[in-house]
Amino acid sequence: MFDPIATQDEIQDLEKMIEDPGLWEDPKRASSLLSKRQNLVSKLEILNNAESELQDTIDMYDLAQAEGDTDVLEDTVTSLKNLEKKITEKSIEVVLSGDTDENDTYMEIQAGAGGTESQDWCSMLMRMYTRWAAENNYQLDIMQLHQGEEAGIKSVSLEIKGHNAYGWLKRESGVHRLVRISPFDSNARRHTSFASVWVYPVVDDAVDIEIQDDEVRVDTYRSSGAGGQHVNTTDSAVRITHIETGIVVQCQKERSQHKNRATAWKMLRARLYEYNVQKKLAENEKNADKKTDIGWGHQIRSYVLQPYQMVKDLRTQVEHSSPDAVLNGDINMFLRASVSFFAKRDT
Repeated sequence: MFDPIATQDEIQDLEKMIEDPGLWEDPKRASSLLSKRQNLVSKLEILNNAESELQDTIDMYDLAQAEGDTDVLEDTVTSLKNLEKKITEKSIEVVLSGDTDENDTYMEIQAGAGGTESQDWCSMLMRMYTRWAAENNYQLDIMQLHQGEEAGIKSVSLEIKGHNAYGWLKRESGVHRLVRISPFDSNARRHTSFASVWVYPVVDDAVDIEIQDDEVRVDTYRSSGAGGQHVNTTDSAVRITHIETGIVVQCQKERSQHKNRATAWKMLRARLYEYNVQKKLAENEKNADKKTDIGWGHQIRSYVLQPYQMVKDLRTQVEHSSPDAVLNGDINMFLRASVSFFAKRDT
């Protein structure tokens, strides 16, 4: 949980390090420290501004009450309600204080068992996150995309860029369940489909993750996504498998195999960083790893289109009665609830 006093102390420690003339001999570390300091300062400003605005409004209310000015009293009540809403929204951002919460993020979406139905669900989730990113001014790039045979996609890897991208999306990791009348079933029967989402932060070179050549297998293959004739007829796509953990990353974003290889290595470092973080959490909490079987018993959210309309997060119990809105990217209520829920739980 965000602690203003501890944050101020941390800012002072960072300022001492930044004042060291020798710091700029390592530009990457200097940039990292400056970014971290600015992030902490911004959070303190949010808190201080809210406290100042609240005190001003309370003073105005007390004055209006003493003078019996009903018009000003009504205005201050309205201001207090608006301020409460703003503080609620800002307080969520303040608690994004993890080491990598402010980073860009990778997101992998994988279709579960069920063939075309699950692959279509996978593409629906990709569309949901794509629209969310656009609505919230995040940049989204497709790193690799594996098309389904008939419809939908088997898997996709995305990079989402913007301040606090990982912090907002990290709790989306898990299995997402869809219940609907299948458009691919001629008998119009209700189907249940699953897809997994895995979110991990983009990390810079300051993060110490060593990978030896004999610890991985590197494969090249032809790109299966859009990108023109050159991409689809040359082995430009790169897949790297980390043998010990079984982690696989893929990139086919560029026409250059060299560029895709460099990006895939970057993705692997990020995946291994998150893997180690989750492993420590699992040891401390005695919880299983999130990346489990894509099916019953492991889902974090259900999207029910039939026989009723409801999206429900199974961890926070937050519900939305309009699946269409959610699948069009309106997921902020779920993201805010999960940030608050886990911040309180981890306190």
